[in-house]
Amino acid sequence: MKKPEFTAAAAGVSDKRILQVKKFFFILSFGLTQAAFTQSRMSTAMAETVMKLWPDSFLLANDKTAKWRYDQGVMLKGMEGVWYATGEGKWFAYIQKCLDFYVQPDGNIKGYKSEEYNLDHLNNGKLLLLLYRVTQKEKYKKAADLLRKQLQTHPRTSEGGFWHKKIYPNQMWLDGLYMAQPFYAEYAMLFHEDTVFNDVARQFILMEKHARDEKTGLLYHGWDESKQERWADKQTGRSSNFWGRSLGWFGMALVDVLDYFPQHHPQRNTLTEMLQRLAAAIVKVQDKHTGIWYNIPNYPDRKGNYPESSASCMFTYFLAKGVRKGYLPDHYMMAARKAYEGILKTFVEKDASGQLNLKNTVAVSGLGGHPYRDGSFEYYISEPVVTNDPKGLGAFIKCAVEMEMSSLPKPGRGKQVVLDYYFNYEWKPDITGKPVQWHYTWEDKTNSGFSLLKHLFEQYGARTASMHKEPDAQKLRNVSVYIIVDPDTPKETDTLHVIQKQHIQTIARWVKQGGVLVLLGNDAGNAELKNLSELSGVFGIRFNEDNKNLVKNDAFHEGEVITEPGNPVFGEAYRLFIKEFSSLSVKAPAKPLVRWKGDVVMAFARYGKGWVFALGDPWIYNEYLDGRKLPDSFQNYPAACRWVQWLLQNAAKR
Repeated sequence: MKKPEFTAAAAGVSDKRILQVKKFFFILSFGLTQAAFTQSRMSTAMAETVMKLWPDSFLLANDKTAKWRYDQGVMLKGMEGVWYATGEGKWFAYIQKCLDFYVQPDGNIKGYKSEEYNLDHLNNGKLLLLLYRVTQKEKYKKAADLLRKQLQTHPRTSEGGFWHKKIYPNQMWLDGLYMAQPFYAEYAMLFHEDTVFNDVARQFILMEKHARDEKTGLLYHGWDESKQERWADKQTGRSSNFWGRSLGWFGMALVDVLDYFPQHHPQRNTLTEMLQRLAAAIVKVQDKHTGIWYNIPNYPDRKGNYPESSASCMFTYFLAKGVRKGYLPDHYMMAARKAYEGILKTFVEKDASGQLNLKNTVAVSGLGGHPYRDGSFEYYISEPVVTNDPKGLGAFIKCAVEMEMSSLPKPGRGKQVVLDYYFNYEWKPDITGKPVQWHYTWEDKTNSGFSLLKHLFEQYGARTASMHKEPDAQKLRNVSVYIIVDPDTPKETDTLHVIQKQHIQTIARWVKQGGVLVLLGNDAGNAELKNLSELSGVFGIRFNEDNKNLVKNDAFHEGEVITEPGNPVFGEAYRLFIKEFSSLSVKAPAKPLVRWKGDVVMAFARYGKGWVFALGDPWIYNEYLDGRKLPDSFQNYPAACRWVQWLLQNAAKR
């Protein structure tokens, strides 16, 4: 975090006060930097290693030109996690620069050949969808369409399972589930291909059906329907060994695909139960002393076998994420923590230059091909073991982000945060022409969305949901934090839902019983503030329907607001960016929380057992939280983390 910059924009504040705040910020900035490094230094430090090794394009040893490789996608998914964990825009910028090397203005992908029918080529599609969802640039959508089109004609087994590659006919590999299925599912979610989820589930079901060993619960690396390959068992079609990284691919695929799978789809439970079976089998072969896993995980003592870093990181990732998401029981976190300690001791080292490196990653393992890979134990241990393999680096970053998240306080455990979609009821057609709700929604990853705020609530242990109908006692019964943002004006929607007397009474009773209410308005003319003030007025707060902190173009300093040290919500001084907000009028029981240039910017009130927070601006939507736009001297992200924790700490479990 850079030392905050101060400008003459702090009008109305004495020079002495400015010097005091500058001094405080210097001390605070140093402290925050140290704390942030302690908390997330492994994920960010390894991400820095990736940027050093591949600053411009993705060239591997013996490559003459950069190729469209799945390895890069593994690393970039790790970078996405670092971006969300830090709010630093440089990580997103790196992802975009890497993909822009391949994606042409017309959406064609340099080096991609659909006729190869290779599932590996689909892995980078996950990042194409991220870039499209954030930037809305059509070239990323067109590029993702190319990958989606491959699956329309991709060769399949007789039961409908995707071949791993065209050059490996009739074969399904565990690797292919990670390469294709999370992309396939996210694409289906975004573009309303609802029947695709049946096909996604089918791939996992078929893979487990044909590759799972009933005795150990582990899955063999590959399965050949024809049973003709030399590596395939003539009775079962299975390969002869369990390979660590392939099991890791399968586990990561399961836990990631559930991010996009419909909550009420009949096969969702099938996938979570599959994850539970896999987790139980993986923990059984975890080394009891080091916590890590071997390249051939069920033969740790066999001569030539060795601890392998990419599989260990992948297992740790899917165990920890599975617990966080509620798919796995909490006791699996003990295995994940032991594994992570072992990973840091065994595989991570720092060189003389201070660069973090990951060692003991098997470079590659496969089945068949030229020269022939027979799937034997001797084959798997014969492949080269390297340092800073991209697959290992990507798996480590994903794992480290997840483990660092697990170490954060969890004031939201057992609590639900609900975002209003009723008073804020704006719709627009998406790229398919289907109307979708937008503007300050959890799902929206563009500038106007709250997707990063959703992540913050969830990383502190809360569950998030949305309320599409008018609030009543029943709907609020299990809600701990209720957020109403930017109620609509008539110009914003054809279906205007106005806050009415019965809503006010219901919400006030809910707050009195221990709920935390968040009211985020907007400047005059851009939100329906009259009725919002009727609600907030119950708690002693009114929106003044004015427009403060006007910002011209990119003169960001004009949107500066500095919180006082000792602030009861933020605790410390933060340099915030809040532009064009409605100021507040406050009376008991409410109190001013943040003042700037004589105006009340934020206020809060204790009401019965609950709390109310008010601000005349949506404030921390993605545009001003994700680090892509604001100068680094602003601290919206760490301030939002403190704010989210305060809300959750003060909310009652419902």
